[in-house]
Amino acid sequence: MSSWILLVIAGLLEVGWAIGLKYTQGFTRPLPSLLTVAAIIASMGLLSFAAKSLPIGTAYAVWVGIGAFGAAVLGMVLFQEPATAPRLFFLGLLLVAIVGLKVTSGTH
Repeated sequence: MSSWILLVIAGLLEVGWAIGLKYTQGFTRPLPSLLTVAAIIASMGLLSFAAKSLPIGTAYAVWVGIGAFGAAVLGMVLFQEPATAPRLFFLGLLLVAIVGLKVTSGTH
């Protein structure tokens, strides 16, 4: 499987565990806690596989970027966090940065 596909999946799992943290209630709820820890392990594992063939700076920045973008968007949808114009603008810039890192990485 392509390193980029693994990296995107890792980033999506990061979104999952970041959102999952809200549901663990400080790791006091067993099932959400177990699922969140599993997502953390899977996300970091896939990041490490992707980083075998991608520059670590690019892989890490894309992983964090996907996680931050997804967590912010889901925070707005699930938890009624503010969706102000400046916030949406900067999330758009983050998305541009993620795509830009992919396009300029020189890897396939």
